[in-house]
Amino acid sequence: MKTKVYFKTFGCRTNIFDSQVMMERLEDFDITDDEQAADIVIVNSCTVTNGADSGVRGYVSAQQKHGKTVMLTGCGAHTKGQSLFEAGKVQGVFGQSEKSKINDLLKRTSRFYELGDLDFIDNSVVENFIGKSRAFIKIQEGCSFRCSYCIIPFVRGDARSIDESVILEQVYRLAGNGFGEFILTGTNIGSYGQGERRNIASLMKKMSMIRGVRRIRLGSLEPVQITEEFLEVLKEPWLERHLHIALQHTSKAMLKLMNRRNKFEEDLKLFTMLSEKGFALGTDFIVGHPGESEECWSEAWEHLRQLPLTHIHAFTYSKRDGTPSAIMKPEVNGTIAKERLSKLTGLISQKNRAFRIKNHTRLDVLIESVTEDGFFQGYDQYYNKIVVSSRHDLEGNWITIDEASVGAEHNYAVIG
Repeated sequence: MKTKVYFKTFGCRTNIFDSQVMMERLEDFDITDDEQAADIVIVNSCTVTNGADSGVRGYVSAQQKHGKTVMLTGCGAHTKGQSLFEAGKVQGVFGQSEKSKINDLLKRTSRFYELGDLDFIDNSVVENFIGKSRAFIKIQEGCSFRCSYCIIPFVRGDARSIDESVILEQVYRLAGNGFGEFILTGTNIGSYGQGERRNIASLMKKMSMIRGVRRIRLGSLEPVQITEEFLEVLKEPWLERHLHIALQHTSKAMLKLMNRRNKFEEDLKLFTMLSEKGFALGTDFIVGHPGESEECWSEAWEHLRQLPLTHIHAFTYSKRDGTPSAIMKPEVNGTIAKERLSKLTGLISQKNRAFRIKNHTRLDVLIESVTEDGFFQGYDQYYNKIVVSSRHDLEGNWITIDEASVGAEHNYAVIG
């Protein structure tokens, strides 16, 4: 009987891809989705905040108490791997560059600590995604920005792109295995091809020509990465009608403190133009970063009211040791930060519903899952969730909904 391995993936879509790479490399082990049945637990960690580190440490300790052999990889391997290893909490620690060796690493009888390097380029080709109806395609690694609150460049390295031929080969194989929706992911995907006479727009055009590719979704872009060539693909039918463009804040003073490159006046022009072209628009926003005075928040709030946003990934600031923001003053009271967050998410929820009222017909939906109550769930071209009732088995299928009912948080439809 083969040793059973369970993967616990924390954090972003890039980690989801990395876990898939490791799963496909396990030739001499069985993968299980039952945590309790596992002999070995691979923790693919996130370290974006101190809270993320705490969550990983807590999970590792719990698994050790349950008698599991624990291995640590992911971004947290670079920040907390040594302390967990020295404390005897994990059997092995390995960095992202070592994940393709996982089959051999797990065979080792002695403990190991191998971080590898931060300059590697991942040329892994994934042919399937276990338990997924959409495929994640990692197109680059690392980030060359230096936002004051972010540790990621120090654990993922500077921006570097995966070879175009490797990406297209992966899309070709996944499309051949029945995947129709592809989500481009990485640490900073808009930097793809930077300095190499390549860019994300030309990559998407080539992807779209592969038989079976139906929809391409993007991870987070920076405003400065929406180039003229990118604007040329906005009308293409294969491009999602939702774009996520990271702003992080809209106050001039806060953007400077965060060492951001975007400016609100330019952001407003960009978002307005994209909205007029029919796109749903999402962004990231950090509330309660050190220095966010009442004046800064009031300015940001007025700006947020002007932006045609439909989706938001907002969170209260969480200190990340080793970053410039971690020692900035004054800190924002946690209760105040939560109140601002609630106000912000409430605003975008209203904007999202208003958008869905205007855009609830001819929805192109990939059904991804089934609820315990037997309802089907998926996302439309605007990245809005839709719940479907049907007597047919729709899971994994593409459907077109002529008209959906608009609910408070998502849309509904009945088919057959």
